[in-house]
Amino acid sequence: MSWASNEAVIILAFLLPGFVSVAVFHMFTSHPSPGEFERIVQSFIFTILVRANTELLLWVGRLFGRGSLWESQFDILVSVGVAIVLGLIAVYLSNTDLLHSLFRRIGITKETSYPSEWYSAFHHNPDCYVVLHLQGQRRLYGWPEEWPSRPDQGHFRIARGQWLVGDERIPAKGVVAIVVPAKEVDMVEFLKDELSEEAKE
Repeated sequence: MSWASNEAVIILAFLLPGFVSVAVFHMFTSHPSPGEFERIVQSFIFTILVRANTELLLWVGRLFGRGSLWESQFDILVSVGVAIVLGLIAVYLSNTDLLHSLFRRIGITKETSYPSEWYSAFHHNPDCYVVLHLQGQRRLYGWPEEWPSRPDQGHFRIARGQWLVGDERIPAKGVVAIVVPAKEVDMVEFLKDELSEEAKE
């Protein structure tokens, strides 16, 4: 039993930088957290990248005559620092679609880096009002201050809300914001009109 515990501790210590990178990635993106096996695989991949970059930094430290100091006292700190930086780079690439857009241009993929088409639609329409088509054939028009990353979880927070009846807009007088569960939304329309400029002020 003690052998198994010692082996587990060694494996966890080895994968620690990878777990840090994965934690940073999921902290700042809307990608759903993977299962245990997928998380270990992701951690292993990040660990390889972290170890390679850490060794590079330690090699640079040895060039400047500080190798023994770095390797003995700062190895774990350098590894965790590199893990955080690599995690943030992965966050940036995911949230900006930079890598996937490059691969789309050269014909390797048609996919985006966003977690869903829902997320992509809101990302590409940041200056638009929305019309939420709610269950029961109700429609709500307004400025989306917050919205869920997934269509089956979370809530919309709509400012300047107006109920649509036919082509008529009925303002929700005295209401600062309306919170709508995403599960009640059947469809979302994105609209640009003369009110869009007011929403950005």
